[in-house]
Amino acid sequence: MDTKKFKVIIVEDVKLELKGTEEIFRHEIPNAEVIGTAMTEAEFWPLLEKNTPDMVLLDLGLGGSTTIGVDICASLRKNYPDIKVLIFTGEVLNEKLWVDVLNAGADGIILKTGELLTAVDVQAVMEGKKLVFNYPILEKIVARFKESVALDTRRQEAIIMYDIDEYDERLLRHLALGYTKDMITNLKGMPFGVKSLEKRQNELIARLFKPEERGCVNACRLVTRAFELHIIDVENLEEDEE
Repeated sequence: MDTKKFKVIIVEDVKLELKGTEEIFRHEIPNAEVIGTAMTEAEFWPLLEKNTPDMVLLDLGLGGSTTIGVDICASLRKNYPDIKVLIFTGEVLNEKLWVDVLNAGADGIILKTGELLTAVDVQAVMEGKKLVFNYPILEKIVARFKESVALDTRRQEAIIMYDIDEYDERLLRHLALGYTKDMITNLKGMPFGVKSLEKRQNELIARLFKPEERGCVNACRLVTRAFELHIIDVENLEEDEE
């Protein structure tokens, strides 16, 4: 492993955790020089201006706020693009916060659980690797990835099984969004009039429902069935251009 020296500022508002983090660097990552620590944002910026580090190890929750760390990360990325920002956080369940700080430009997230902070992860960030995570967060990412792939697979299988074409999908999606058939005919690239859409809707009912179920199927029930079969996804409903 490269033992090139680099400078670190630790931002952590809990004294005991700050002391523990310093000990990790001292014993596990000796090529890192901790040049300063800050417990608040007000302490951090003057410290940064006095001695620019190569890395900021940043806790997200400062003074009871979970958003300050995200704001600090965004400001660092904008004004000090060469500084590596590694998040070290106890926010082990707040997945939205992880996404926010990654969007703010963090190089990685280490959760304060499991294997904690390791020389391998810190060195990976220093060598320019993006999206460095420790095992607990990787486990969640992989679980979400598997779930997403499974949903996409079910959707593709349903589209093939029920012979759903582009216009069927657009009709169902816009019915789900509350569009009337008159409104759907005005969508860009939609070559059908209202009567043709009504015919297409009836054909969808015939494909998606058993004969004994087709008697009283309206647009709302049709859309519900499309959700149940994963033909359209409630999490990804976007309107087309009109």
